[in-house]
Amino acid sequence: MVKHQPLQVYERQLCLSCITGIYGCRWKRYQRSHDDTTKWELLWSLILLFTFCLLLVWFYFWWEAHNDYNEFNWFLYNRSREWSDGTVPILATTAAGFTYIAFLMVLALCHIALGQQLNLHWLHKIGVTTALLTTIVAVISVNQTWGQEWDVVPISLQATGPFLHIGALAAITALSWIVAGQVARSEKTMFQVVVVLLYISVLLGLYVVPLYITSPCIMDPTTLKQRPDVIGHQGAPMLAPENTLWSFQRALQMNVTGFEADVAISVDGVPFLMHDRTLERTTNVGKVFPGRQTDDASHFNWTDLQQLNAGQWFLKDDPFWTVHSLSPHEKDLIANQSVCSLEQLLKLASYHNSTVVFRLRRPPPEHPCYDSWINDTLQAVQQSGVPQSLVMWTPGEHRAQVRQLAPGLIQTSVDKQTPETLHQSGISRLLLRYNQASTQEIRNFSESNINLTLYTINEPWLYSVLWCSGVSSVSSEAPHILNKVPYPIWLMRPDEYCLMWVSADLISFAVVIGIFIFQNYHVIRYRTSGMRSYNPEQIMLSAAVRRSSRDLNVMKEKLIFSGQPQ
Repeated sequence: MVKHQPLQVYERQLCLSCITGIYGCRWKRYQRSHDDTTKWELLWSLILLFTFCLLLVWFYFWWEAHNDYNEFNWFLYNRSREWSDGTVPILATTAAGFTYIAFLMVLALCHIALGQQLNLHWLHKIGVTTALLTTIVAVISVNQTWGQEWDVVPISLQATGPFLHIGALAAITALSWIVAGQVARSEKTMFQVVVVLLYISVLLGLYVVPLYITSPCIMDPTTLKQRPDVIGHQGAPMLAPENTLWSFQRALQMNVTGFEADVAISVDGVPFLMHDRTLERTTNVGKVFPGRQTDDASHFNWTDLQQLNAGQWFLKDDPFWTVHSLSPHEKDLIANQSVCSLEQLLKLASYHNSTVVFRLRRPPPEHPCYDSWINDTLQAVQQSGVPQSLVMWTPGEHRAQVRQLAPGLIQTSVDKQTPETLHQSGISRLLLRYNQASTQEIRNFSESNINLTLYTINEPWLYSVLWCSGVSSVSSEAPHILNKVPYPIWLMRPDEYCLMWVSADLISFAVVIGIFIFQNYHVIRYRTSGMRSYNPEQIMLSAAVRRSSRDLNVMKEKLIFSGQPQ
């Protein structure tokens, strides 16, 4: 009698089936293979890795650029002439693409850990290619239209660098499980040496990275300077229409110490507040004066400007997604806002003892005030009755003449210069974009008694970094957010940071050594115990199984026939 005994019992491997099925559509056992990955699939694995790294950088950049989303939307408006929040679809697609590529990376690592052959499905290859090309196009587009925004990456690393280092160290440490498994299973000495050396190089590099991480927030807390003053850039434009009286009043409610505004001059010589060159975006000029939407704002007289509504657009477009938080009374006030003159702003500032800094835009050459624009503005300042010590005068033209007529004005430069040059020009304040001054330069200006104001600061992390750097004041579109930051988000003594990263390195090193020892011990023990329990037939069959699956016929079950006398 012949007795049939199964060689092995196939157990359900649901997890493995899902991993190989989702990654390469290999749902059946006979479709999987332990063969070496082909060179073509290795190339696709490298493309996947590159796409993941590129998307990671792009996602980080776009997340940290949140401080300047309004600036980006304004760039889009200048191109399309229609206001929309273009940051939402970009951030959504970036998050979706990064999640998808990161998921494929996890599946690929699971394949490697389980010794499965990598075989990315063609649909995923199309997805990876699409994500890669889309990200490259996005990077090139931003580099051409918004290149200065890349500076946010090194600046943000001053706030996130120490914590990103810990996260990267944890990820590379966890990766040691896969690396140790590959080294233990491999029979090629050269492969083992290369993998170990490469991994150790990356690991040691991470161990010494903190030596090159610099952050102003790593400091002695006793040397922290006073909280920087917050200036309302166009008032509080996230809570009210920009450059309107209600916007500046809302900023005062958020404890700002001053206002920043953009000033143009009307045909009849009245300075008024307007950021754009046209009135189309922030007023109903198309309804009141049809056909003049694209006219320069300075081509209107003050009487015409007073007829325009400067608040309804805010309720309609909801540029900062904040209208839903407004009360009915606030909406009524906003709906009735009009264009604000410089004199009105100065009187408000004088009443509340707040400083005012404004950027004066020179009218076009054909404008009747093209030559008298400085005198017209200076006259408005003097007529408002505001103390000159509250006004920061930024126009560089005819500065000597202005200093003679109004010696009490705070002479302010919007062009970056050395402290020595500023002192020689009689300039005591400097107004720059936040990416134009490094931490060391901020400290140099402070030591030279130059009050530095940086714009536009909307995020608490950026405000904290500048606070630790020693900046005297910032200009913000979100004073209601910065008002909730009474202390830097994080502050750490140098010795505390040193202890943190040395401890993290030691823990990581111990875990990596333990994993390598465990993986090699486990494999050696398994192989030793396995060889003792195998019979010759099983050894032969095991060797056959390790041969290339392409050389074997598909089979669901093998039987060993043994005849025993009954």
